[in-house]
This record gives sequence, C-alpha cells and structure tokens, in this order.
Amino acid sequence: MTAPAERRSNWTLAALAAPCLPLAGLGLPLVVYLPEFYASELGLSLASVGAAFGAVRLLDVAFDPYIGGVMDRTRSRFGRFKLWFALSAPILMLATYMLFMAKPGVTGAYLWFWLLVVYAGVSMAGLSQLAWGAVLSPEYNQRSRIYAWWQAGNVVGMILVLTLPAVLPFIGVSAHAAGVASMGWFIIALMPLTVGWALWKVPEPAVTTPPKRAGFREYFDLFKRPSVVRLLITDFLVGTGPAITGALFFFFFERVKGFDKGAASLLLLIYFIGGLVGAPLWNWMAHKIGKHRALAVSGLVYAAMTMCALLIPMGNFVIAAVLMFLIGVPYAAGAFLLRAMMADVSDQERLQGGVDRTALLYAILAGTVKIGSALAVFVTFPALQALGFDPTAKGVDSGLDGVAIVFSAVPAAMALAASWLIMGFPLTSARHAEIREELSRRDLAEAAPEMGSDPRFTEEIHAAVKPAE
Repeated sequence: MTAPAERRSNWTLAALAAPCLPLAGLGLPLVVYLPEFYASELGLSLASVGAAFGAVRLLDVAFDPYIGGVMDRTRSRFGRFKLWFALSAPILMLATYMLFMAKPGVTGAYLWFWLLVVYAGVSMAGLSQLAWGAVLSPEYNQRSRIYAWWQAGNVVGMILVLTLPAVLPFIGVSAHAAGVASMGWFIIALMPLTVGWALWKVPEPAVTTPPKRAGFREYFDLFKRPSVVRLLITDFLVGTGPAITGALFFFFFERVKGFDKGAASLLLLIYFIGGLVGAPLWNWMAHKIGKHRALAVSGLVYAAMTMCALLIPMGNFVIAAVLMFLIGVPYAAGAFLLRAMMADVSDQERLQGGVDRTALLYAILAGTVKIGSALAVFVTFPALQALGFDPTAKGVDSGLDGVAIVFSAVPAAMALAASWLIMGFPLTSARHAEIREELSRRDLAEAAPEMGSDPRFTEEIHAAVKPAE
C-alpha cells in the first residue's frame, strides 16, 4: 500500500494562487470590458472587434499544444513549469500596457497584434500554473483543495479589478477610459510581486525520467481517451455560457434593464463575490459526493438562477443584486472541479500510455476555454448586429429582446447539458485510488527493480520524481 501524500500548507497554496490576482484581472477585461471598450470608446465596429477577439482566440488554440509539449519536455534545475511561468510575466506586462492604454484612432491591426501577444503570454502562464498545481499532490481530494485555492485567487482578482471602475467616480474620475487604464496598471503592478512569491515559495518535484516526444500528434491522440473527451465537452459547455453572459453583461444591464455603468459594474462585482462564497461550498460537496456529482449539481443551480435574470424589474438594484449573487455561487464550481478532474485524468493517461502528459492535457482543456470565449464574442456580436442591436444608439430598443435571450437562455441550456453529460464520469475517487496504487508499484519497480514490483509498504513515488533541491 502507499503512504498518504503530503498535504500542502495553506501558505503554499496561497502562494500558488496569488498570481491569479493579476491573471484574472487580465482575463476578465479581455472578455467583458475590452470588446465593449474598443467598440464604444475607440470607434472600431462591432464586426471588427468580434473578428479580432474571436479569431485571435481561435488562433491561440494552435499555440497551446506546441507550448504544452515543450513544457512536458523541459528539464531544468529551475523546474518544468516554474521556468515557463516566470517567462510569461514580462510578456503579459508589456501586452497589458499596449491594450489597456490604447487611445482613439487605433486600428484593427493594432488590436490584432497585441491580442496575439497577450494570449501567447496567457497560454504560457495558464498552462504552466495549472500543470504545476497538478504535480503538487497525487491525491484525489487534495487536488480539489489545490484548485479551489486557484479558483479563489481568480475570483479575488476579478473582484479587485472590478472595484477599480466602481471606486474611481468617488475620487472624481468618471471617464470609462480611465477605468480601463486603472485595470491595466493593477495587472502590471501585481504581476511581478505575485509571480515572484509563487516562484519563491511553491516547490515543484524534479522529474528524473527522460523527456518524451510531445507535439501535435500526441496532442490529438489524447482525444481518443473517453475521459478526456467527456471533460472537454463539459468544460466547453460550462465555460462558454458564462463567457456569453460576460460579453453581453453591460449591454444587458444597461440597455435591457436600465442600469447605469456604475450600477452594472457593482452587480458584476456582486456576482464574483457569490463565486468566492461558492468555492468552499463546492469543494466541500466534492469531498462528500465526488467531483463529477458536485459539478452536475452546480450546473442545475446555475441554469435556474440564470433564467431568473429575465425577471429582474427595470432598474431594481436590490433584486438584481440578490440574483447576481445567486448566479455567482455555482459559477465557481466548474473551473476548479474540471481542472482537478483533469489532474486525475493525467494519472490515468500516465498509467495507460507510460508518459507524463500533464501540460499537454491542460493545453487541451485551455483550448476549450479559448474556443468558448472566442465564440462568445465572434458569434454573438455579429448576431446581435444582424438583429438590429446598435451599441452606440442610446434610447433605441431595437434588438434588445435578442440580447436578453442570448444572455440568459443560451447559457442555461449549456449548463443543463453539461450536468447531464458529467454525471456519468467514470473516474471516481475509488477508481483513482486504484490508478495511484498501480502507478506507485510501477514507479517503485522502475526506480528500484531489485526490490521487486509489489512490495507491501512503500513511500509514494509520484511521476518518478525526487524532491527538488
């Protein structure tokens, strides 16, 4: 039998999650604020903004398997994933400055170029951080805890960045461009501090096995795994719904429900506070009934609450705030539970294929997020334009019914489909424990063949590693 895996301290997990503050502070405006900012404030058309954000996001999907394969093959004293995480920080800081400090008169080409740069940096940071978390513990429930911290860091980062445009009017700054710029400076200031803390405090097991080939062929071979495919489809459904509501958030609450931008920003803040409250709830439920069942329950709650958004009375902030909080509570579940489940799948893949594909598996998962985020803008913006919705025409109600339906009904339907699909996920806690036992025996036999392949008591050997020096 295997010895219990080390339980990482809260400080270690806090350090791992700390860079989520600037990363989430960047990711939220890329979906919610910047498309609307470039269309309404900088004068680019809805179609050109939708094409830039959508197409670049799709192009970035092709970058993920390449960089994921490189990470899996990386061998250095600094670590596999820590090295790439460190390299991503200066790239993101530069691209953030160029995107968030843009002035009227920028061209579509400018937007395309800097979106390509920022998403390359996001890929490097996101894949390396997620894979780094996966190797911190091999234990089923501990992985839920690790990614619950990760998700909490993301939500706190979103909350902090959302407070900036809400607070600025109280100090006499009301311009929308100033609010967007403040988000950019928030990201640039926190990036080196939080990344530095993580690199200093969070260990990474040093891999002793030689690197194996990991490229596009290996990437597409992973799609043959039923568990991988089920997780990918679920992640697409779970992630695309909130991406659609995020892209249409200000259009819905300002134009359909009659709130001003300050009130709408506060409602978005309340939504993410609900997510912060929900993260420990879903982590607790995952320990009680399993990750896949907890995720299914969260989808049902999300669908019901999202449909209730249509019932918000015009300009009634209290009811809107209560509903946005309730919609936010299940929002937190999908992101961290699916990533914890993918860490379990990485063990299954290593047992079946004999190769550690951790970063490549997270590259696949990142691809679904990017496709969903791309479609949220690439499809919905031109569709709303075809329905007669004009984002610059105040007091005109053309196309508002379409905004309301796409904002609520489409994400609710996706959440219901995801819950139905994930309920039958086969990699349960019991099955994962069997996989870990088999991996431990095989790893021990490879590390010390003279001891035999089935000793009665062994120390846990995870991914054929030794402690980092």
